[in-house]
Amino acid sequence: MARLVAGFGTSHSPMLAAQLADWQNGAFLSRDRARQFVDFEGNPCRYEDLLIRAPADAAARMAPERLAERHAAVQEAIARLRTDLAAAELDVLIVVGDDQEELFDHSNMPAICVFRGQAITNARAAQAQDPLARARMRFQEDGADVDYPCHPGLADHLIASLQTFGFDLSVMDVLPAGRAEGHAYSYIHRFCMGPRPVPMVPLFLNAYYPPNQPTPARCHALGEALARAIAAYPANLRVGVLASGGLSHFLVDEDFDNRVLLALRQRDAEFFRTAPLSKLHHGSSEIRNWICLAGAVGELSLRWVTYVPGYRTPALTGTGLGFASFA
Repeated sequence: MARLVAGFGTSHSPMLAAQLADWQNGAFLSRDRARQFVDFEGNPCRYEDLLIRAPADAAARMAPERLAERHAAVQEAIARLRTDLAAAELDVLIVVGDDQEELFDHSNMPAICVFRGQAITNARAAQAQDPLARARMRFQEDGADVDYPCHPGLADHLIASLQTFGFDLSVMDVLPAGRAEGHAYSYIHRFCMGPRPVPMVPLFLNAYYPPNQPTPARCHALGEALARAIAAYPANLRVGVLASGGLSHFLVDEDFDNRVLLALRQRDAEFFRTAPLSKLHHGSSEIRNWICLAGAVGELSLRWVTYVPGYRTPALTGTGLGFASFA
């Protein structure tokens, strides 16, 4: 029988692929100045509003030496997660991520979708001029497209099992013409796996786009159902589940990020089931992927957690950069 032997959570922000100089020289500033934000109470606001409200110690948080410390901490966490993923000796990795108009568009935006193809393609990187675009391109391939192995046998079993458990799913056998895997998955292939990639089952949650985002309770129940489905698979497989995305962004919410990670440590299912929707907006909506992970790893032990508040502008915009490993 298959066994769930490992779980992982990781942010996938382009900040993780950016150089220290990009963190320190304001490479993200022009993009954030143009963004629409939501404040900690769920109210729309602009960059200038956040800058006015920034706490008195904002400049200290953006000091070059503090940015260097944080950049080093996330690089260490990525390396540690990569080591744990290799050490788990997995036969297959289920990656719970979201799609941001990379494979799906608003003609059809499924709430939950399972990819059941033999392989999934990551595209060749395009030329990029500005530092943020170059960081994003590091999620993609050097030289040519690459087809990464998937596990259609487990995917089909998950589809059948999840339907039995009351989940209505979309399925995808092949990628749409001209499309490639999104950043939630290409980041895992490029930054978390070594030269022998683990076969993947991509599972898509519509975290980002109203009106059919799964509720926190539904995401947690999906994780629990994944664990039951894995245990019922007849082949002798070592299986891992990984949540790709989050934590808070594009306004760093340290308090809520730390509540999420505390709930992971304490196995606080009620926190995850009742997580406030006002906190799951814009990029922070990817916390849904972690809620699904929390439902799946109930029988595993949390080995370590790293959290880095990824501030990148004087208005303290950025990404809450989180990493976790279960075994």
